[in-house]
Amino acid sequence: MASKKIKVGLIGATGYGGVGLIELLIKHPSATIIALIDKQGINKAISVTYPHLKGFCDLPVFDPTDPECPDEFDVVFYATPDGVGQRDASRWLDKDIKVIDYSGDFRFNTKEHYASYAERIGRPKEHADPDILTSSVYGLPEFHRREIVNSDLVGNPGCYAVCCILGIAPALKYGLADREGMVFDTKSGASGAGKTPSPLFHFPARHESMNAYKVTGHQHVYEIERELSAVSGKNVRITFTPHVVPISRGIIATIYAHLLQGADMENVREAYSNMYRGEPFVRVFSHGEILSTTDVRGSNFCNISLNIDSRTGKLIVISVIDNLVKGQAGNALQNMNIMMGIGETVGLMHTGNFP
Repeated sequence: MASKKIKVGLIGATGYGGVGLIELLIKHPSATIIALIDKQGINKAISVTYPHLKGFCDLPVFDPTDPECPDEFDVVFYATPDGVGQRDASRWLDKDIKVIDYSGDFRFNTKEHYASYAERIGRPKEHADPDILTSSVYGLPEFHRREIVNSDLVGNPGCYAVCCILGIAPALKYGLADREGMVFDTKSGASGAGKTPSPLFHFPARHESMNAYKVTGHQHVYEIERELSAVSGKNVRITFTPHVVPISRGIIATIYAHLLQGADMENVREAYSNMYRGEPFVRVFSHGEILSTTDVRGSNFCNISLNIDSRTGKLIVISVIDNLVKGQAGNALQNMNIMMGIGETVGLMHTGNFP
């Protein structure tokens, strides 16, 4: 007898994060999409909005308020901006339906931490449903797998956060790099800004153009600092500069940290090997190997290259992910697999697309 499939509801189905999850779910052997929900593309098949899905997923998109919308799920994904999930998640949790939210709504499990994050990004400091914050878990499996497996509510990490935390954490955990003075120089493809059009992301503005943005106030800094502080056991503050580059998808983070006395490449490689041994989606490359965003495009992998500049005493880590997969939908699906008690890599263990 075939095992029962996991029934999935997807809110925010027509954005990049939504369609990315659909692409993964239609190939997932243990899950089935029950309903697609959004305020865009209502009553149209999702394959009308995204023709590449035709014949693979032709489900209609329901309005969130439609009384005919199915609501019998095992898990609900919110592929939505900040402020949506926190107003609505309890309706599913009260029915014993698990929730995975893409936004910052549930990345912080106290009112105080959420308020600090919200203030930083210019949102109201009061969470719409503070009583459920304490039950939320930060959804980076490589660091919080034990908590995720028993959780009903997971806040999926930010894309930059995934890339940066995985990139530098072992050096801090094993006391090889100075927690002070770290610099994160990050670059993302234009899809990181989402699907909604804007003048800055009009083709003539993006083609052959690069720019820094949110130079001192990017929303992912707060979670990066929190996680790295937990890893190192001491307070961490970082310099973080994000850039948009003229590619569709991908993030590359170049991380600079001062090596502590006695640390060398042998120590560093051992630390990364120890920390990521058995991690299915983290790959550590040899000293000096060149990494590209195309190496992980369309995959759930994070590729890491380790380098030491002996002249300056700096550890230079290169970390790359696909912002729409390991930085979003793929990591969310990885969380679902853990929460539902199935193989963590199911539906995710495939190479990227090259070139």
